[in-house]
Amino acid sequence: MKITILNGNPYADRVAFDNYIRDLSQHLELHHHTVNVFNLKEMDIKHCVGCFSCWVKTPGKCITKDNSDGICRAYINSDLILFASPLIMGFTSALLKKTHEKLLPLVHPYLEFVQTEVRHLARYEKYPLMALLLEKENDTDEEDIKIISDIYKRDAINFKTQFCFIKLTCDRIEEVVNEIDSV
Repeated sequence: MKITILNGNPYADRVAFDNYIRDLSQHLELHHHTVNVFNLKEMDIKHCVGCFSCWVKTPGKCITKDNSDGICRAYINSDLILFASPLIMGFTSALLKKTHEKLLPLVHPYLEFVQTEVRHLARYEKYPLMALLLEKENDTDEEDIKIISDIYKRDAINFKTQFCFIKLTCDRIEEVVNEIDSV
């Protein structure tokens, strides 16, 4: 399975999170997965400015020159995307959210009704499965995790895919690998 991990840890001194991602990647490779890790803090990712150029002027591609094109390419060519982030003020990092918004070119601007909801049309035949890996804050509770999970589940619907699981960095790496192996 081709797995892309978007490491949204914005802190250079929070090495435990980065080490967890590195060790997870190594374990996944031992299980014969191909893993591509993007350490977002080391990349030039600009904010989406909502210009709609990725839909109108340059379909499928952001006009802002940054590293998001490579992330979009890896994303659409993966089988699983693992959004990874320490929780900051109860949600994923602004760095991960900013990068997530830059995935917008991967869907069409055109809309369709799906049951009682409006959804974007797919630009591609296949989209990768989505999953979350989070590092809790001291005051994180189950309700916080459920809210984050629900938001990513809704996002998966718009990206024509499924949200598979949410795991925490307090879980053993083998548990995360087993969860991925069972997808």
